[in-house]
Amino acid sequence: MFNYLDSAEKVSRLLLRHDYLADRKLAMTVFLAAKMNKPLLVEGPAGVGKTYLARALAGALKAVLVRLQCYPGLDESKALYEWNYQKQLLCLQTAREGRSWAEAQKNIYTEEFLLARPVLKAFMSPEPVVLLIDELDKSDEELESFLLEALSEFQISIPELGTVKSRNVPLVIITSNNSRDFSDALKRRCLHLHIPFPGREREEAIIRMHLRGISPVLSGQVAEFLDRVRKMALRKLPGISETIDWARSILALNASELDRETVQCTINALLKYEEDVSALESRIEELIPDIDAYSNRAAKREALPGEEDALARFDF
Repeated sequence: MFNYLDSAEKVSRLLLRHDYLADRKLAMTVFLAAKMNKPLLVEGPAGVGKTYLARALAGALKAVLVRLQCYPGLDESKALYEWNYQKQLLCLQTAREGRSWAEAQKNIYTEEFLLARPVLKAFMSPEPVVLLIDELDKSDEELESFLLEALSEFQISIPELGTVKSRNVPLVIITSNNSRDFSDALKRRCLHLHIPFPGREREEAIIRMHLRGISPVLSGQVAEFLDRVRKMALRKLPGISETIDWARSILALNASELDRETVQCTINALLKYEEDVSALESRIEELIPDIDAYSNRAAKREALPGEEDALARFDF
């Protein structure tokens, strides 16, 4: 279905046009997943862009994004399919007379009475689909067993109806925040990708990509500040989404550089726990980068890198 993803470089370029900066390892793994029709298991800390990767791929491929958000207690009736029992009962009641039980039973177990949940919905779609199974580690282990056939054969066996095969093989993205391990059976069916927190230069590029009006000085300071913050022993390290929100809040104050007052006024956009806020406030002065270094760099590079610059700079 996605055969036109004929190289890792093309994956990089398509994602870049949808504001996702992919390094060579990520682009190559996505390319192989599409080429081999294998689900892609993406692990890493919260906030590094795992879910956004699926959204960017759907946009880049002009595909429908079907999302299964996992949670404790999620079962096959909410993930795969279930029967519309109310409609079946109504059908039996209105056509009860003059029909045998076998005939009635045969008629109510058809696709007309089937409620397609996200996985089956993705399989039955006539259009290209990116299927996002988000935060699978939050679900119970039993759900993995229900997904094994779907992820390996791209089909679902329904006892009353038979086997439903996927009309178009979707690109499956499974995300995990590493809160628990998965079974070997699930891992065998997937290609694996780990996305860590970005380095300083990469994060600066991401900031400038999402906030086109930000200055090189401020974007550089923010990226350096985050690089230092993530070396602290915090309860919850800020992810890329928090970085962008924080930078946006700084711009909302019309600040052109980081200083103690600006950080204190906006820090709640970056950190979500009071103990983390307190720990950071006690070290603000040492965490704020020297503006002179970034002013010199900004003089050499004012414009946001184009696609060619970004590809070369980040070894695509």
